[in-house]
Amino acid sequence: MTDLFRLPLHELHLQLGGKMVPFAGYEMPVQYPAGVMAEHLHVRSQAGLFDVSHMGQVVLRPKGTMESLGLALEALMPVDVLGLKEGRQRYGLFTSETGGILDDLMFANRGTDYLLVVNAARKAHDFAHLAAHLADVAELDIQESRALLALQGPQAEAALAVLVPDVTAMRFMDVAQVDTVFGELWLSRSGYTGEDGFEISVPVEGALDFARALLALEGVAPIGLGARDSLRLEAGLCLYGHDIDETTSPVEADLTWAIQKVRREGGARAGGFPGAARILSELTNGPERRRVGLRPEGRAPMREGVALFATDGTGLGAITSGGFGPSVGAPIAMGYVATGFAAEGQALEAELRGKKLPLVVAATPFHPTNYKR
Repeated sequence: MTDLFRLPLHELHLQLGGKMVPFAGYEMPVQYPAGVMAEHLHVRSQAGLFDVSHMGQVVLRPKGTMESLGLALEALMPVDVLGLKEGRQRYGLFTSETGGILDDLMFANRGTDYLLVVNAARKAHDFAHLAAHLADVAELDIQESRALLALQGPQAEAALAVLVPDVTAMRFMDVAQVDTVFGELWLSRSGYTGEDGFEISVPVEGALDFARALLALEGVAPIGLGARDSLRLEAGLCLYGHDIDETTSPVEADLTWAIQKVRREGGARAGGFPGAARILSELTNGPERRRVGLRPEGRAPMREGVALFATDGTGLGAITSGGFGPSVGAPIAMGYVATGFAAEGQALEAELRGKKLPLVVAATPFHPTNYKR
């Protein structure tokens, strides 16, 4: 792993017994001594601390008005940027000219700028994409001197409030900037686990003390990539490069909820984003395939790449994410199937080790979400 980047808290992960693995060009802790199952269930019942400093953070400062910058961002995403109020964040998608997904991201309106958080494996691409399209309207300030932590679980608010009392007033998808002894924290109340929680951007120089302070609190434990993946799968959330990529459209990926009415046919700012012809057509007429939740029968997990078939043997698609859901107590998966076979309750088959095994299309999330509305 000599060619990989290291997280600012690399030494802390080693001290905590983290098992380090390559991920998106970084050495990342996949689990700690408690193990993936225990870490997963700890997040569901208490609070888990994730180091997600590998992700990309960039501040876009308008050269003119926030409105002109918002319109420029809308030219890259099929999302309502102008309607996002100050102090709030929203899920976004960069799309290609062919209607595929270049990346998914979170973006926040902080009043005087937009803060974007993008996927680690795509951040170099995204920063270049933004620079190429927004040079006339925005100054790009890539945040290389900030770490990013996520505190997730039903006890996340109580724990973080010990250090940052202001967080109790935040709702799901709120953002805030708070001065603390650890430096200025950039907070958002959201998460990739289906649980209530926060993402906290912290200056690198204060990150170690902040992480240690959180881990010293009752109910907070370090959590690795393994549990992060099983938690997001139970929540029915996509992982870029697996469930979504440049070959999948937002409609195929069942992300139509992220395309607000104002950007759809008949909306005040309909279209105008890359791939609009395909995406708007699929919104109206439906796509040829859809991402669905899947529940295999029995106890054997079905993982990415497993082929999916109709019960008559017709090939339909493949699994894109799969594993055992610790909170569900059963194997779960997501994948793409022809639209005619995407209805909840549809019986399918999957080929596993040369055998056709039954599974059924299921609703997502597989586990109830617990966001603070």
